[in-house]
Amino acid sequence: MAASDRMVMGPLVGSIDQGTSSTRFLVFNAKTAELLSHHQVEIEQKFPREGWVEQDPKEILKSVHECVERTCEKLQQLNIDITNIKAIGVSNQRETTVVWDKKTGEPLYNAIVWLDLRTQSTVERLLKKIPGKNKAFFKFRTGLPISTYFSAVKLRWLLDNVEEIRQAVDDGRAMFGTIDSWLIWSLTGGKNGGVHCTDVTNASRTMLFNIHSLEWDPELCQFFDIPMEILPKVRSSSEIYGLMKICPSLKSGALTGVPISGCLGDQSAALVGQMCFQDGQAKNTYGTGCFLLCNTGQKSVFSEHGLLTTIAYKLGRDKPVCYALEGSVAIAGAVVRWLRDNLGIVKTSQEVEKLAAEVGTSYGCYFVPAFSGLYAPYWEPSARGIICGLTQFTNKNHIAFAALEAVCFQTREILDAINKDCGIPLNQLQVDGGMTNNKVLMQLQSDILCIPVVKPSMPETTALGAAMAAGAAEGVGIWSLNPGDLTAVTCERFEPQINPEESEYRYARWKKAVMKSMDWETSEAPSNGDTSIFSSLPLGFFIMSSMIMLIGAKYVSG
Repeated sequence: MAASDRMVMGPLVGSIDQGTSSTRFLVFNAKTAELLSHHQVEIEQKFPREGWVEQDPKEILKSVHECVERTCEKLQQLNIDITNIKAIGVSNQRETTVVWDKKTGEPLYNAIVWLDLRTQSTVERLLKKIPGKNKAFFKFRTGLPISTYFSAVKLRWLLDNVEEIRQAVDDGRAMFGTIDSWLIWSLTGGKNGGVHCTDVTNASRTMLFNIHSLEWDPELCQFFDIPMEILPKVRSSSEIYGLMKICPSLKSGALTGVPISGCLGDQSAALVGQMCFQDGQAKNTYGTGCFLLCNTGQKSVFSEHGLLTTIAYKLGRDKPVCYALEGSVAIAGAVVRWLRDNLGIVKTSQEVEKLAAEVGTSYGCYFVPAFSGLYAPYWEPSARGIICGLTQFTNKNHIAFAALEAVCFQTREILDAINKDCGIPLNQLQVDGGMTNNKVLMQLQSDILCIPVVKPSMPETTALGAAMAAGAAEGVGIWSLNPGDLTAVTCERFEPQINPEESEYRYARWKKAVMKSMDWETSEAPSNGDTSIFSSLPLGFFIMSSMIMLIGAKYVSG
């Protein structure tokens, strides 16, 4: 590529996309939104106990540095000048909670992932402080129910159970943040002057943030007993937070001096990347979980049907805040990973599509993947995963099909709730995320919703949204968000191919399966976790003595 061609390419924007399963760094052309190069690293999830989900914050940070360096190397191999990268945006898995030591820069505990269920007893204890144990008590202030899902409860658990964190708080050394805060602080210098901040979209997922005043709420912090001095400063989603600094220990510094100027929780980033800037526009992202957001503009709409009210974006310090209704599903792509890693019925995620396509039906088998309870619209932590309707004819193909169908049924439940809350049914669904590469899933989704499903040809809308926010920031100004300047997106369209009666029949059967998954688990576990028959001493003695008598009788008779 000639130097003149590099000049025509114009300014570039990098995007850090830190998700539950992987970290990626992508580089876009700010004028055309073309994706030029990227690198991806899978992230390990740790399951130290049943229901616990953790990640190593240092591994996450290392993966970001690796992705940045490898992507820059790929750009140089394409003869693209990396000095054209003028800004960096961050999108991140939301709610996942990190506490670290600002003096050493070291995490004080593993990150507790949004899916984690360890805080159910904490939730129940907190509900006892509320009249009628009303989960929605803070709904009109936060948009959220009290749930294991959100950061405040995870942070409360850390303060209750990790002595190192309590001590660091007492010493004034502790910093709290969601993944965006941890990354921005680390990338802008860490213990040597790193910027401790978050944006409004991530703050709105903590349950400590007032979504109307756009500030940390002292009464909420008092209720959860969270010291406000450990919280990050809340900024807009599009402004310069700080500059990238070199990281000698990781030999990372290709983009030193480039401003980090965009920050959005991953689902808000996808809403921006899908260019859903008008009231009533919606998108559904299929990742580890599944998240359907509907833009409600500058008005916060509160759901009567189990949805969350969340901040969609605030694209500049002086720009208005926009809100969204959100339906959150805990398990979507994670069910495919479970089929691969836990059951071993496939070796790659792509094989699930092939298995499902071979049969084209679940043959009456229904899968409710409530591995972390049920999120919207039920908010039922006691639910657990079930597979029902099995017969001797059922095989792994049918289970694969049922797993994909489950993702679609969960989306149907959320879409129904959004249609009821908004009053105007969606006439099509815009989709994105890694699972949208599965054509069987996309066709199933259209069939079950009975409306077209529209997938952009460039599916990296989450990363694109963060890049758009970064490039549009004041002081950067290389990406226009004016509707007339936005690049038209080509799409693939999936139309319904079954009649509505069949769709309704299958959906009703699914709802029946969901009811059977409810009230499966309680927070009261056996004190030592031993469910063996020998955990009962009298019963143990009885069984052992019976075995000895039988052996003795056999010996005597012999």
